[in-house]
Amino acid sequence: MEVTIKDVAKLAGVSVATISRVLNNSAIVSPETTKKVNEAIKELNYRPNFLGRNLRKRETNVILALIPSTEQTYYSEILHGMQVKAADYGYDIFMSVTNSYLQLEEKLLGMLYNRIVDAAILLGTQLSSERLNEIADTDYIALCCEGVEGADVLNITIDNEKAAYDAVSYLISIGHRQIGMVSTEVRAPSSVAREKGYMRALRDAGIPFEDKYLYRGTYDFSSGGEALEKFMALDRKPTGIFAISDFLAAGVVKKASSLGIKTGRDFSVMGFDNISMAGMYTPSISTVEQPCFKMGVKVVELLIENMNGCSHKGDLILPHSLVLRETTGD
Repeated sequence: MEVTIKDVAKLAGVSVATISRVLNNSAIVSPETTKKVNEAIKELNYRPNFLGRNLRKRETNVILALIPSTEQTYYSEILHGMQVKAADYGYDIFMSVTNSYLQLEEKLLGMLYNRIVDAAILLGTQLSSERLNEIADTDYIALCCEGVEGADVLNITIDNEKAAYDAVSYLISIGHRQIGMVSTEVRAPSSVAREKGYMRALRDAGIPFEDKYLYRGTYDFSSGGEALEKFMALDRKPTGIFAISDFLAAGVVKKASSLGIKTGRDFSVMGFDNISMAGMYTPSISTVEQPCFKMGVKVVELLIENMNGCSHKGDLILPHSLVLRETTGD
């Protein structure tokens, strides 16, 4: 049976990450630990999988990170986590923006096929599951934030449906029965899951779902205000709003202020992501926190472990939490 990096880590009594650092000649590993690791490698006759499933050799120590846009500021914290963890292994992160264009995404992934980078992390992709699986057969890739159904690749994410369910359930718990949702016409997997969570929370509370309370627009700040205008034109106006991003929630809050609506417990707003702006906004925005930094750390850690003989695949779900602030009267 082929010896894996996990076998070496077990014999040496250290983590897989430490084995990888020794293999990459990282200066942060002590001489004593390095010696112990090298002895375990020799004893087990471990051969590092530097050939990428016998198809290529890693040479650049660069990982490509593709993001759909620069509008979602939570990407910056994910990228920060990726950079910090990559540095531990002696890697650099090269970031590029796809603008959600499939052709541009394929072009940028040419850096992976042409051995300009060793691996790629996609923070949202237009590629099909079939295409992702095809790439994964010969190259190292991972997803982060947005999964793709049917893709047999590593994906670091949260339970978006459960997160939305928790957010809407909280609005219900403080007395709201008419709850609007601000979503997007872009049918990203996370947006679809958050809509499902919203509907499930209403159903479990015995509140019938009504189409008029679901607004789908863009990810732009202004779309939150447009949603509130639509809601305020209804005979039975919502008293609570759940938005799938903090940007959209901020748009709702700003429009509410211009309409003379005081945001707080009587009229509540809940966002999603917990970007820094959410806490600095006036009033401060209650939201769902994604562990963005940790997501970035974890996707790099597991991807590099894959490059050294492990086989992490499928969704790794990290925990979310509610951050309660002034827009829910907290």
